[in-house]
Amino acid sequence: MAMCSPISHVDTAWLRMDSPHNLMQIVGVMIFDGELDQASLRQSISERMLRYDRFRQIALSENGRYFWHEDSDFDLDQHLKRAILPGDGGKEALQAFAADLCATPLNPHRPLWEMHLVDTRLGGQALIVRIHHAIGDGIALVDVLLSMMDDASGVSGGGAEPRKLPEKRKDEGERHFLDMIWTPVSTAMLTSMKVSSNLWLKYMELVSNPRKAMNYIGIGYDVAAEAAKLALMANDSPTRLKGKPGPVKRVAWSEPLPLPEVKAVGRVLSCSVNDMLLSAAAGAIRAYLLAKGDPVEGLEVRVMVPVNLRGEGDRGTLGNRFGLVALELPVGIANPLARLYTVRERMEALKGSYQAVLALGILGVVGMAPKLVQQQILDLLANKASAVMTNVPGPQKSLYLGGARLAQPMFWVPQSGNIGVGVSILSYDGNVQIGLVTDKGLIPDPEHIANRFNDEFSQLLLLVLMEPPERLADPEAVEAALRAG
Repeated sequence: MAMCSPISHVDTAWLRMDSPHNLMQIVGVMIFDGELDQASLRQSISERMLRYDRFRQIALSENGRYFWHEDSDFDLDQHLKRAILPGDGGKEALQAFAADLCATPLNPHRPLWEMHLVDTRLGGQALIVRIHHAIGDGIALVDVLLSMMDDASGVSGGGAEPRKLPEKRKDEGERHFLDMIWTPVSTAMLTSMKVSSNLWLKYMELVSNPRKAMNYIGIGYDVAAEAAKLALMANDSPTRLKGKPGPVKRVAWSEPLPLPEVKAVGRVLSCSVNDMLLSAAAGAIRAYLLAKGDPVEGLEVRVMVPVNLRGEGDRGTLGNRFGLVALELPVGIANPLARLYTVRERMEALKGSYQAVLALGILGVVGMAPKLVQQQILDLLANKASAVMTNVPGPQKSLYLGGARLAQPMFWVPQSGNIGVGVSILSYDGNVQIGLVTDKGLIPDPEHIANRFNDEFSQLLLLVLMEPPERLADPEAVEAALRAG
């Protein structure tokens, strides 16, 4: 167990990204059937969560570098707390309490995580979890939380054994710039991007011998092109989704949507589950803007989509290993089929790009720069998008914690700069749902977007049930047929 270890440059970037109006913490709500056994809950945290060093360590700065230091005064009671919900203890009260926690800084003098156990009128208790993004990304943290749980037979529900990483080289700060850009790729299989095997081999050769970059000058041009595209990308369309943030947040989540239905509709329309959910989110945003009287004709809303860059060898490790791609959501398209196919086409194009790898490299570089420089670079990037939208697949079976069944989990991603919306899509136990965290001054009623999410999918389901398969490939033909009655 390391008493002190350096914080990686990427994690340092996340640690320093906190601002008074946008805190870099991942917030989750887990609603259970019934009450959790307190002793069992504490045991699960102590034995399964605290085995990861990061949850017992404090982030400290020393001479411009950041380190994880063991908290010699660690006390679980400072991190696991009981709380009382305001009002009637229903869904709105739980959302209000979670929103307040989204805007409340974690204690920097203690390990950067906290849990609140509350009684609700939703059939049982809820556990609200806050973990700073510097500790890990969504994939890593979901893995940790799953490791705390059991399935119906009492077997651990998921999560990998924490893996001790080798000590970092002392000359890390002096390594060649090319090496710093490519090293994050060496620990990732780019599985979410579905990069071809041939391209992956080229990546591995670059990692093992950066001088071979000249042999792959084509790749160099492609990376340079992606960098130029990112730098020259225009700021996103002005909508109420972004603006100067304030200190008050709002959260909301949709009712669960049956995942088998989403998969079945996707098979008929030759679209992935991710395509379907992103398109439904675009439709929900469109409906919200229309209800507010905002113009949507031809509107494109750019969202930053995290891309998992973890390989099998990264299981059981914390830290941040993901990149970002910029997706233009076709909010201006009214036809749900045309909107879906446009999303599919754009996601396919992004799968062959270097955006995700480049974004991870940028985070590594800015993590070494002075904080002021980091903030200026990240503010420029934040102006390029209006929302962060992430999709994390969860286990498709019931899980238990403290003897109570997890009925409904949800989480929210943080935003930076002038981004005012975070959208999270999570699947669990045969269902999928959307969650939103918004700035109150920009989107005071995110429940109206969340509530529309299921309706947007229902439109696609009805079209699949009503229209002949050969017509579904032509959105204009479907629209004409519907107009004709």
